[in-house]
Amino acid sequence: MPRSLVMAVLLALGWAHAASAVGPDWKKWADLETVEVVSTEAGGGSRQTTVWIVVVDGQAYIRTGGTRWGNNVEREGRLKLHGEPGEYTLRAEKVTDPAVREAVMAAFREKYGNSDWILGFLRFGEVRIFRLSE
Repeated sequence: MPRSLVMAVLLALGWAHAASAVGPDWKKWADLETVEVVSTEAGGGSRQTTVWIVVVDGQAYIRTGGTRWGNNVEREGRLKLHGEPGEYTLRAEKVTDPAVREAVMAAFREKYGNSDWILGFLRFGEVRIFRLSE
């Protein structure tokens, strides 16, 4: 087989693989009430936690206060996300931009209503928002 044909086949296979390795379609996650987050403890164990999720401008966010799972995610910068649309290992970047934080907080208030308002009084520690990505 000519070398150029071999290279073409290999490139085509690589593109097909890249196209199939698509990350989460956040539209499918937007209406979920809760998702499962699996974080890694400092000692290497796993911690599974049920959390709320919002999608703002096509991007998914989760939020916590001074929790152990939040400490794990902030330390590791990664988590596993489980929900009806699937399971993904993702990067979790702490959001510090004030405008993005406010937009995400508004999305949580809109989606979860009075429950979000009430839990705001019970949350302890810094409110941490994490942007989820591949």
